[in-house]
Amino acid sequence: MAGLSNAVNLTDGLDGLAGGTVLMAMLGMGMVAFRCQNLSLAIFAASIGGACIGFLWHNCFPASIFMGDTGSLALGAAFAACAVLTKTEVTSLVMGALFVIEALSVIIQVASFKATGKRVFLMSPIHHHFEKLGWSENKVVIRFWIISAAFVALGFALYFQLR
Repeated sequence: MAGLSNAVNLTDGLDGLAGGTVLMAMLGMGMVAFRCQNLSLAIFAASIGGACIGFLWHNCFPASIFMGDTGSLALGAAFAACAVLTKTEVTSLVMGALFVIEALSVIIQVASFKATGKRVFLMSPIHHHFEKLGWSENKVVIRFWIISAAFVALGFALYFQLR
């Protein structure tokens, strides 16, 4: 739970990035909870997703309010809690693979720099690497939302294979 919560926190670095990716992940978890016939958890997940929609609606680019650690850590913990309560921890790692990739990019960057003095990425977490390559902030955010949605769909398909 702590790892997934921190991974979402690392994802919160661009306007709307954490909000949009958590929206996708929580809608996926809501569908899993509904399928598990845990309606209260499905409503919780949908509520978190709805809160992310509200946050994105009122805080679109350029952001006027920052989510910060308090919001991103709580959203990550909510996602992890849904995974534990539905007993879909492995599936959640697929649904939240974007968060895992963001965290791994930081781990790889720090390990590489400490071991060799060289960086693997221009900047980490990886969303900043793409900014340094010249992608606009909006391009990174929208593409990461799409990637997150694809991982959620893949995780949901995996959920049906494992059940």
